[in-house]
Amino acid sequence: MEKADIKERIGRLREELKREHLSAFIFPTSDPHNSEYTADHWKGREWISGFNGSAGTAVVTLTSAALWTDSRYFLAAGQQLQGTEFQLMKQKVAGTPTIAEWLGGELRDAADKEVGIDGMVSTANMVKELAADLRQQGGITLRTNFDPLERLWIGRPPIPENPVFIQPMEYAGEAAHDKLQRIRKALRERHADGMLLTALDDIAWTLNLRGSDVHCNPVFVSYLLISTQKAVLYINKVKLTSQVVDYLSSEGVEVEPYEQVRQGLNDYFEYNILLDADEVNDTLYRAVKREIVNAESPVKLLKAVKNEREMAGFRSAMLKDGIAMVKFLKWLKPAVEAGGQTEVTIDERLTALRAEQPLFRGLSFDTIAGYEANGAIVHYEATPESAAALQPRGLLLLDSGAQYQDGTTDITRTVALGPLTEEQKRVYTLVLKGHIDLQLLQFPDGASGTQLDAIARRPLWQAGLNYLHGTGHGVGSFLNVHEGPHQIRMEWKPTPLKAGMTVTDEPGIYLEGRFGVRIENTLLVVPAAETECGRFLRFEPLTLCPIDTAPIIPELLSTEEKEWLNAYHQTVYERLSPYLDAEEQAWLRQATMPFE
Repeated sequence: MEKADIKERIGRLREELKREHLSAFIFPTSDPHNSEYTADHWKGREWISGFNGSAGTAVVTLTSAALWTDSRYFLAAGQQLQGTEFQLMKQKVAGTPTIAEWLGGELRDAADKEVGIDGMVSTANMVKELAADLRQQGGITLRTNFDPLERLWIGRPPIPENPVFIQPMEYAGEAAHDKLQRIRKALRERHADGMLLTALDDIAWTLNLRGSDVHCNPVFVSYLLISTQKAVLYINKVKLTSQVVDYLSSEGVEVEPYEQVRQGLNDYFEYNILLDADEVNDTLYRAVKREIVNAESPVKLLKAVKNEREMAGFRSAMLKDGIAMVKFLKWLKPAVEAGGQTEVTIDERLTALRAEQPLFRGLSFDTIAGYEANGAIVHYEATPESAAALQPRGLLLLDSGAQYQDGTTDITRTVALGPLTEEQKRVYTLVLKGHIDLQLLQFPDGASGTQLDAIARRPLWQAGLNYLHGTGHGVGSFLNVHEGPHQIRMEWKPTPLKAGMTVTDEPGIYLEGRFGVRIENTLLVVPAAETECGRFLRFEPLTLCPIDTAPIIPELLSTEEKEWLNAYHQTVYERLSPYLDAEEQAWLRQATMPFE
């Protein structure tokens, strides 16, 4: 994007702000559904600033501009904002002001003490907290009913109109009308008569429908209003085939235009309605005229616990993914030794191998292929222009995943492409210890991920090492690769782990300018034992792919850890080898040899 375009857009925005008597406008990274990925129509922050990272907030006043983002994007944001008037604000770095603090200073002498933000792309709680923070900065007020992009963004991409399709019972495992009944039961337990579902993956799961409106996530733009007697899907009807319309009718779901959701909330007739203020946008939250039960959506927990068909689908998807990974890993080192491979070309190769597998529907997230120093950038994404050339030495961190119609995969392997330093071997082995130790764990039913998180970190902490991301997240069933409400992380997340949940195990260490190591399996929580002290759970690894043993320092692994690694590798070989040719079987046999 040309810097002149950014300058021109900021200039036109400021003219709009003057007409509206606003002194600033805030552009968050979000859409009306609080999605992790946003469709192009809602990428207003990128349009006004030029910064295309997945997280950040741009703020423009009549005389200044700034952009806040986290440590993943300090380097990229600095480069993309160069030549514009945007000042980079590094979140969680000492001395960096909050948005409210910065605006307090910038607007101290402003004639109009009002700031704008689009209430349709900002959650109710976010608006509430921001408004309170701004009031403390000299009485600045917040306006939420104005979107300048409607006037300014010439050629703005439309809201996606991609077709919706049915997820068969073969993979869904439970009919939509039965899910709606379970949701209504959960609502009664919360003394709520109905709810508005805004999270796109929750809607897709509830109705056993899928789409392609959002990058990497098989979801479709819509709302679902559930009451005691009916359910209404608000969606652009052009997205629905006659088959899908008939299917929804048979499941007891009515259909109304997407833009009619505010009217639907206005007309809502029950006594009260459950809304999650951390999820529902401010505009729709304010549109409700009935009593609001402010609580987390019960759908998230219902969706997180997989049924038998979903669990079988995950195992099938992981089998296909493992076949593709073995074919890729067998090819990788010889290809690197032959020369000409980059972080981008190996991504293309792996994607092509996955695409050969039955029921492949795309990637579950953009591949992270980081060689040596690039592996230390947690959410690194190579481009053809920036991709590093791979050499037959050092470490390659490869975090990737796929969408299959029967399941979603997420796997990280760090691979030695040749000789390593002692430091690389030591860090790799410590990360592997943490990865294994979590999967060795047996824990009480009802424990939360936060209570388990330290197990994966203990070998690293003992060596004075740590990582700042979570250890694990839920994974959707042909849905979003990041799924809650359960997580394994240091920050307090009280949701208990339950049998049937999927969760990743992905400790890592990132040494800036040197290298990064992460090892990740997707796991299934399963029953372990019943004792006089109650029910215990454990983890079953769903991911089927060898873990590189070349970087391991043997004496750092305990006997129990070595036994786990050998048992895991034996399972990988037994499950995958029947689907491989003789050369691939021989490679896999070598890669899964017992480790002493």
